[in-house]
Amino acid sequence: MVAKVPKGCVIGVDLGGTKLLAGAVDPALRVHHRALRSSRGEDTAEVLAILEGAIREAIEAVDGPVDAVGIGIPSTIDAARGVSVHSTHLPLADVPVATVLAERLDLPVFMDNDANLALLAEHRAGAAQGARNALMLTLGTGIGGGIVIDGELYRGSRGAAGELGHVVVEQDGPPCQGNCPNRGCLEVMASGSALVREATALAGRRPRSALGRALAQQRGITGPLVTELAHDGDEAAREVLALVGRRLGVGMSSLVNIFNPDVIVVGGGVVAAGDLVLEPARAEMLARGLPPGRDHVRVTATHFGEESGMIGAALLARESIDQRAAA
Repeated sequence: MVAKVPKGCVIGVDLGGTKLLAGAVDPALRVHHRALRSSRGEDTAEVLAILEGAIREAIEAVDGPVDAVGIGIPSTIDAARGVSVHSTHLPLADVPVATVLAERLDLPVFMDNDANLALLAEHRAGAAQGARNALMLTLGTGIGGGIVIDGELYRGSRGAAGELGHVVVEQDGPPCQGNCPNRGCLEVMASGSALVREATALAGRRPRSALGRALAQQRGITGPLVTELAHDGDEAAREVLALVGRRLGVGMSSLVNIFNPDVIVVGGGVVAAGDLVLEPARAEMLARGLPPGRDHVRVTATHFGEESGMIGAALLARESIDQRAAA
C-alpha cells in the first residue's frame, strides 16, 4: 500500500550492528513507512546492497517525491568526504557510503554517526529537548555515543568524537568487540551483547530459574527474553539487568565528571528494560560521580525509543537539503 505524505518527505536510515531500520518521514516527524532488514552483510558490497534495498522500499511506499536520504552508521565518519572511516561491527572501513548511494539512488544522501543522529532527534524533539549540554548512549550490539555541547552536536576535530562506548571501565577486562583493539570498554561490559553473555552464564549457574529453564529448553537467550523474564519477576534475569546497569553507571560517572551534562539519554534495545537497568545505573553514577555534576544530571530513556536513530537521520537529511537550498 502506498502512503500519501505531505511535501518534504525524506528517508531516514538507522544502520546498526545487526539490524537496519529505514523510514519515510515527513516534516512533522511522522513516519509513513518502515523497512526493517538484517544488516549482517558478509562484505561491503552486501551491506551497501541491503542499504539500497531498504531505502528503495521506503521510497516506493510513499506517494510523492522524496527530497533526500539521511543515514546513521555505527562508524567514525569523515563528513567532508562522505566516508565511513572505521566501523567496529560492519565491513565499512574507508567506504564512501554517501557518494555510492547518491549515485545509485539519484538523490542527495547525507550521513553521520548513528548515535550522533539518535541524539539529534532527542535534542530537537525528544528527551533532551531544551538541554544546553547532553549525552547519548545507545545500548545495542555495541554502545554508541553522542555529545551536544552548547546546543550543538560535537564531532571533534576529525569527526570521530563521541565514541563513548569505548571508554575503558575495566583495564584488564574482556577483549572488546569487533574491530576494537582495546579491553574492558564500556561496550563489552554493558551492551546488549554483554547482557546476553552474562545472562547465558548465569542461566547455566541457576538451572531452576526461569532464565535457566529457558536455556535448558534451548529457547535462545536474547536481550528481549531477559527483559521479559525480568518483568515477570525472575530474580536471575533481574540480577543480570542490574549488573549491566551498574556497569553502565560506572561509565556514566566518568562521563558526568568530564562533560557535566544536563541530561544523559539512554537508548537502544537494552533500554526496553526501563528502570531495571536505569535505576542501578543512576545509583552507581551517584555513588561514583563528583558533585555538582552528579546531582544535576538527569538520566532518562529515549523519547523515540528504538527509532531515535532513524528520526535523527531524517532530520539530518531535511536540515542538510534546506541548508543547500538557502546557500
